[in-house]
Amino acid sequence: MPEPRRKTIHHLLDEARSGLERVAPAELAELMGSGSGDGESQLRVIDIRPRDDRERTGVIEGSEHIGQLVLEWRLDPDSGASEGTAAGLDDHLVIVCNQGYSSSLAAAQLQQLGFARATDLDGGIEGWKEHGLPVVPPPKAANS
Repeated sequence: MPEPRRKTIHHLLDEARSGLERVAPAELAELMGSGSGDGESQLRVIDIRPRDDRERTGVIEGSEHIGQLVLEWRLDPDSGASEGTAAGLDDHLVIVCNQGYSSSLAAAQLQQLGFARATDLDGGIEGWKEHGLPVVPPPKAANS
């Protein structure tokens, strides 16, 4: 079969997911409940959805919001734009979006920046809710 002339979003998504160990909703709930710090790294659940989505659907308690457009800039300690949100390269970063598509692409991008344990929530916030896991309203101070 000839090589396609361009990559489609489906190709990019398949490539992104081939390097991820995606986290199932129940697994993430367990990790969050156990404290999940192993002394060398920290679990960070990062919701990249826009404010309207977070307000409509709710958020995973304990997650933090960093907008998708600035995610790499805010997490990379060498970006000059991390403003106290930089991550350690060994941190376990679990990215959350609505259904687990944008988060897969974002996590793969973070891996390219050296965050070896970056991954995403399989099914996104919708998968989380489908498993009967709780959501809370986003913090009032979340403006982005």
